[in-house]
Parts: sequence; C-alpha cells; structure tokens
Amino acid sequence: MDESGGMEAPVGRLGDVVVSAGDIQAKIAELGAEITRDYEGRAPVLICVLKGASVFLADLARHIDLPIRFDFMAISSYGSATKTSGVVRILKDLDHEIEGQDVIVVEDIIDSGLTLNYLLRYLKARRPATLEVCTLFSKEGRQRAKLNVRYEGFRIGPEFVVGYGLDYQERYRNLAYLAVLEDGRGP
Repeated sequence: MDESGGMEAPVGRLGDVVVSAGDIQAKIAELGAEITRDYEGRAPVLICVLKGASVFLADLARHIDLPIRFDFMAISSYGSATKTSGVVRILKDLDHEIEGQDVIVVEDIIDSGLTLNYLLRYLKARRPATLEVCTLFSKEGRQRAKLNVRYEGFRIGPEFVVGYGLDYQERYRNLAYLAVLEDGRGP
C-alpha cells in the first residue's frame, strides 16, 4: 500500500539480465587497477553523480590503491521519466573546491550524454588540473553529445535497464546485476 492507503502502482517487471554481477565486479577491478596505474603518485578526487553512481563508486574505490578523496553532486535531467528531459538541474553541488586537483567524474550510465556534457562544462569552469570520466555503462547509439570517456566499463543496448545503482522510480538500485525493465518502459 502507498501512504494514502491505496495500492502502489506497478513498477514494471525485470526482464533479461544484461550484465551479470560477476562481470560487473570483474570490470570494476580492471577499472580500479587502470586508474591506480594512471594516477600513480597523485591523489585524485572522485566525484560521484548521485544517486545511481554511489554503488559503483563504493566498489570502484576499493580497487583504487591511491589516497583518493570523494565528493558528491546530484543532478537531474530525468525526473520520474525514463528519457532525459534535456533540462539539467544541479540539486547538490560539491562540498570542496577542485581547482588544481585531478578529478574523475564517476557516472553510472551515459545515455544521451547531454547531462554529462553539461556537468563537465560546469566542472571545467572550476579549473581542475585534469578532468576525466569513468562510467560503468554506456548506451550504444544513444549519444547526442560528443564525450571523451577515459574509463568505460560496458557498452549496452538502448533498452531501459535497472540494477547496480540504476533505478526506475527509485527502485531496483540494490540489484547486484543489470537487467532490462519490461512492461513498455524505455526509449
């Protein structure tokens, strides 16, 4: 039941597994090792894009053997929809300055790339020493903005997916794997 005493609206049903929990963990270990090699002798700041990337950040950080720092941003371009609205709002800004710092934006998924493109321009204005992107998932054929993604986990199809931090109406983030959400949701 919902807060008003009525039944909650259905939120879809899980379809095929797109990326298994084991494959996700193996790829995160690879990405962590690559970041450790690339930033040897430095202390990068990982900027987590909330809420979805928080699961990825936690696991990725454990595979980076450097004195890293975290910071968090919350941005919105979806609302409760399954497609980006194209309008980006910053809901939570950084707590610390990044000027002169090596910065890696940790993102869960790149869909159109419009939101991330906006975020990167916003962060570049703060004059970090370096600014790179690490994403776990990228949707093939959906990018509408040209992005230079240095660390990329998996390329996936255009279906609407949930799990491993990705949600639909704030549900399914806790899944250890990535799955298609069925029942007419999606692109």
